[in-house]
Amino acid sequence: MKKEVRELEHGEFPLAEEVWTRYRGQKADATRERIFAVFVDGVLAATARCTLHSGGLEMDCVFTLDEYRGSGYAKEAVQMLLDECGSETIYIHSTLPLIGFYERLGFEPIPESRLPTSIRERFIFCFGEMAGCNVAPMMRNPGDRAQ
Repeated sequence: MKKEVRELEHGEFPLAEEVWTRYRGQKADATRERIFAVFVDGVLAATARCTLHSGGLEMDCVFTLDEYRGSGYAKEAVQMLLDECGSETIYIHSTLPLIGFYERLGFEPIPESRLPTSIRERFIFCFGEMAGCNVAPMMRNPGDRAQ
């Protein structure tokens, strides 16, 4: 097995979009995003995306294809994102079952009101009740390290 962990070139963003068809059909925006990936035998197996918003950085699209789950690939993609983008505060919307995973990577739960407006607005459909949408806002300050 050959594994490679690296940032995608803009021309490779369609590879991530193909993976994301299984994860809410997300699209990539090369003007404000960086995508980190794990390839296994040349196949894109896991991703983590860092998006620049007017209010700060957001990490999302942490996703591993079903056939590659349980091997730590999501953690490797996230760790590379943190290594490259972690000099600034990073915000996420964690699903409730994954809060512990993100806490081990240095994120802490925060009240929804602490999210920058430009990031909070992405979940406006939750009407101020993110837990009811199965998500919890979290943040990681610069310099916070995985446990």
